[in-house]
Amino acid sequence: MYRGLSTIALLLCSNVFMTLAWYGHLKLQQAHISNHWPLIGVIVFSWCIAFFEYCCQVPANRIGFQGDGGPFSLIQLKVIQECVSLIVFAVIANILFQGQSLHWNHLAAFACLIAAVYFVFMK
Repeated sequence: MYRGLSTIALLLCSNVFMTLAWYGHLKLQQAHISNHWPLIGVIVFSWCIAFFEYCCQVPANRIGFQGDGGPFSLIQLKVIQECVSLIVFAVIANILFQGQSLHWNHLAAFACLIAAVYFVFMK
């Protein structure tokens, strides 16, 4: 149980960094902080954040993978990661980008992902 919870906690942390790396520069642009940065500068900025994503993602996969004594198969790890990614994205998008709201079709897509988690864990 410890390995499973550790894996999910590390995936949450990883996805916070991932979301900030992928979309944080857009918020900086809205705030007129990075408007004049060249594209390579934005890429380097994002990669610096993504480094911390990998510092959490790689241990999460190692701890959680059945082949290394963890509770999850490779497919289960991937489905968990995708669900965590969308949840983290939805929260951060609603905090940073207040004009972006969730609609019924987004919630339906999330429900489908929850169903995917259910099915991937069925024996």
